[in-house]
Amino acid sequence: MAPSRRTLGAMVTGLLGERVRRDVEVVARAGLDVETFAEEAIASVGRVLRFDAACLATTDPATGLLTGARKYGGLVGRNEHDQEFGLVEYGQDDPTAFTVLADRHVAAAGVHLLTRGDVDASPRMDQFMRPHFGFRDELRLVFTDDRGMLWGGLALFREDDRAFDADEVDFAAGLAHVFALGMRAGLLATLAAGRSGAIGGPAVLVVDAQDRVVRTSLGAEGWLAELAQGPASGGPLAPVASLVGAARRFARGETSVVPRSRVRAASGMWLVMHATPLSGPDGVSGEVVVTIEEARPPEIVPLVVAAFGLTPRERDVTQLVLQGLDTREIAAAVHLSAYTVQDHLKSVFEKAGVRSRRELVARIYFDQYVPRMGDEIGASGWFGPAG
Repeated sequence: MAPSRRTLGAMVTGLLGERVRRDVEVVARAGLDVETFAEEAIASVGRVLRFDAACLATTDPATGLLTGARKYGGLVGRNEHDQEFGLVEYGQDDPTAFTVLADRHVAAAGVHLLTRGDVDASPRMDQFMRPHFGFRDELRLVFTDDRGMLWGGLALFREDDRAFDADEVDFAAGLAHVFALGMRAGLLATLAAGRSGAIGGPAVLVVDAQDRVVRTSLGAEGWLAELAQGPASGGPLAPVASLVGAARRFARGETSVVPRSRVRAASGMWLVMHATPLSGPDGVSGEVVVTIEEARPPEIVPLVVAAFGLTPRERDVTQLVLQGLDTREIAAAVHLSAYTVQDHLKSVFEKAGVRSRRELVARIYFDQYVPRMGDEIGASGWFGPAG
C-alpha cells in the first residue's frame, strides 16, 4: 500500500529526512569516484523520495553542457533514445532545463508544480519523457555549489498520477550543494586514478538536419567508444547530441556562445568537444560539425582548480604557484603580506589534499601526464603512446 501524502510529508521533513541529508553529506565527503558516490547517494535519497526511475547527469561546470549520464531503476538498459534527449534538453527553450534552473538559482523543481499541472508545457516531457517512457512527472535537482557552478543534475521520475509535492521539492533543494560537493570530489578522485591513452588526431563528425551522423573522420569510432561509460550509462552520442542541440540554438541567435565542453572518457582521459553549425548557400543548413580531441593542460587546469572549491583569492594564489612564483613574489603580485599568502596556501593545500607546492602542482598537472611520462611528445602536445 502506498504511503499517504501526510505520511510522505512527515518522512521528508522529519527525522528520516534529516538522517538522509546527513548520509548524503557523509558520502559526498568520502572521496568516492562519481559512480560510487552517485549510487550511494541516490539509494539514500530513495528512502525518502519515491521514484520509478532516475538519471544523474554530469556537466561541464563552465558551460552546463552534458558530459555523461548514469541511469537507475526503470531507465537502466533503455538507451535507444539517448541521442534525442541531448537534442531536446539543449536545443529548445524549456523552463525546467538544468541550465535554466541553475541560471535562475532554482535548486530543485517539480515539473507538475512549476507548470501548474500543465506538464506538456515542458518540451522535454511532451516530446520525450511521456511518449517514450510514460513518465507523468519529474523532479529535477541541480548540483550547484556556493559559487553557482553547475556540476550536474538529478532527475527523478514517477509513472503514476501522484506528482512530486512542494515538501519533496524543498527536500531535494536542500541537497543541491551536497551533491555538488560529491560530484567535485568524485571528479578529483577520478583524475587521480585516470590513465590516458592516445588514439590519434582529432575526430570530426557531421550531423545533418535530421540528426543523423552522416560523415565521420578516420578513427572517430575509437573516440566515440571513449564516451561509452558502461551499461547503466547514457549512450556515447548523448554528449554529442547536447552539443548539436546547443549549436542549433547558437545558429538561431538564441545563445551567444559556441558550444564547448570537457568530457572525462572511459579510460580517464580528458576530451574537449566543440560544435559549429554549418551554413549553406541559402543560410543556415541545420548541419553541425562536432570535433572531439584530447584536452590539453590549459583546458583541464581550471576545471581541476574549480573542483577544489577554492575562494577567488585562493585561486589567484594557486595560479601564481603554478607559474613558479615564490611566496615573496606572490605577495607582491596580489598585494598581500607573505604571512597572508602562507595562510592562503595552507587552506589550498588542505582543500587539495596535499602538503606542499610540489604536490599541488603534481595534483593539478600530472594526473594526465604521469601515466605516459617518458614517452615521446606527440603533435597534440601530450606524451604519445609507448613504443
